[in-house]
Amino acid sequence: MTQQIPSTEPELAGVRNFRDVGGLPTVDGRRVRYGVLFRSGHLAHATEQDADFLASLGLHTIFDFRNAADQKLEGPDVELPGVRNVNLPLSDPADGAEFWKMVRDGDIDQLREILADGKAANRMIASYRMIIQERTAEHSRVLHSLAEDSVPALMHCAAGKDRAGLSIAVTLLALGVEREAILADYLESNAKHRRYKVHRSSSDASAYSPEIMELLSPLFDARAEYLTAAFETIEEKWGDVDTYLEQGLGLTPEARERLRERLLD
Repeated sequence: MTQQIPSTEPELAGVRNFRDVGGLPTVDGRRVRYGVLFRSGHLAHATEQDADFLASLGLHTIFDFRNAADQKLEGPDVELPGVRNVNLPLSDPADGAEFWKMVRDGDIDQLREILADGKAANRMIASYRMIIQERTAEHSRVLHSLAEDSVPALMHCAAGKDRAGLSIAVTLLALGVEREAILADYLESNAKHRRYKVHRSSSDASAYSPEIMELLSPLFDARAEYLTAAFETIEEKWGDVDTYLEQGLGLTPEARERLRERLLD
């Protein structure tokens, strides 16, 4: 019997963007069960009270999609007793290292060069497309794990927006959740109390000027066009979601049904 957590969202001091994905509707009239699938930003800064709350969820598995560079920057997840931690990096540690150094350290002219005129948003769209196309093994492992024994589960990356957002979206597609509901859940990451804090190397006010924050915003926003690009990539490469799940991720109809029985009311 999974725990029915209250509808009010918990106040977590050191974990951003936490939420239960329960309640989302499927196209055939079912709903995602509460207390079986959670998402968040990283758990490295969880307070003792945060850890107590997370431990109370009865989690079986935490899927951490951060890479080695993320973990070096933020630290390892807090350890929860009896919970399995699975690290499945969804981006290469070296991918964009110079780019992210520029984001933290670059002056206004450098940031304009790499981010202005739609370049930042285009980078995000390309990243979402790449993860869908090239990280099928990782997404397959997540879905098969959930279908077998890994619930309740928590999925997170650094901000809980992009890599975790895509993995949650793929899971919800497999469950048959309505596309509009998947997008609405994804966009919840834009809520002020959920957003990842932009870190710049300088604490000087000029490092966070309005123009700089505007240039950086596409990197830290959850935008419908990003997730839509991921959905379009599935359709362009595999034709439809069912084919993507079966051929791209190796999820048989039987495994998909087990997944649905575990995660849906």
